[in-house]
Amino acid sequence: MIRMMLLVSLLLAQVSCAKVYVWEDANGQKHYADRAESNADVKELTLTQHHTYYAIKKVFDGDTVKLQDGRKIRFLGINTPEVAHSNHYAQAGGEAAKQWLIKQLKGQKVRLEFDAEKKDKYKRTLAHLFTESGVHLNHELVRLGLASVSVFPPNLNYIPELLTAQDEAEQNNRGIWKDKAYAAKPATDLSAHNKNGWQRIVMTVSAIKKTRKSIYLKWNKHFIVRIEKHHAQYFDDIDSLKGQKIEVRGWVRKYKKGYSMQLKHGGLLKRL
Repeated sequence: MIRMMLLVSLLLAQVSCAKVYVWEDANGQKHYADRAESNADVKELTLTQHHTYYAIKKVFDGDTVKLQDGRKIRFLGINTPEVAHSNHYAQAGGEAAKQWLIKQLKGQKVRLEFDAEKKDKYKRTLAHLFTESGVHLNHELVRLGLASVSVFPPNLNYIPELLTAQDEAEQNNRGIWKDKAYAAKPATDLSAHNKNGWQRIVMTVSAIKKTRKSIYLKWNKHFIVRIEKHHAQYFDDIDSLKGQKIEVRGWVRKYKKGYSMQLKHGGLLKRL
């Protein structure tokens, strides 16, 4: 029996779908496999996957926490407004996201679900977080309008679900979406005084320029959108955007005599 259980454990470690089948041969010997034998009386075992849950030591803000084991975790697929820290001013909605997260984590541990990249450039662990009661924290923050969707390929798990949740939150004016600080503004309004932070910018694409490494959506010299060519696969028909009025979402940077925004996924661009 011990040997059989060891075999089942090995199969669970190797089979992502966690299905194991058992049958007996003519000599009464039991066999275990991840595929059913068509010529045998096969039964599928009901198996429960084991998850490891971790205690939270500190909540930094709405999308960053520290585990008791010392790891700093950055939530994948989302961005919450900044809270006041060091030389940064608090952004509208930042404290609300942090306090909601603190409340959700009270008496709860979390499990981590990783994507293609395990860490970011700041050495933080990247993950989707789920509580013991089954709440997908990343998704709930977006659904309640406490966070916006932020996409960094190749980390694309749950992105369709997050974008759907964001659309619902916007339509119902939840959280940040009812705050004027997060209203879309025309590219003409960009200036040195209001270019910082996450923004929603509306522009009409007057021209599309392609270089060896990038694709540029131009309005005029005042504002452009840059898409690196290896990210073009995540956009639908970029060429058809010429002449279109669009909204783009992300961080604005100074660029020559104007400003720019880099996009990595089509979910951050809307045709208007």
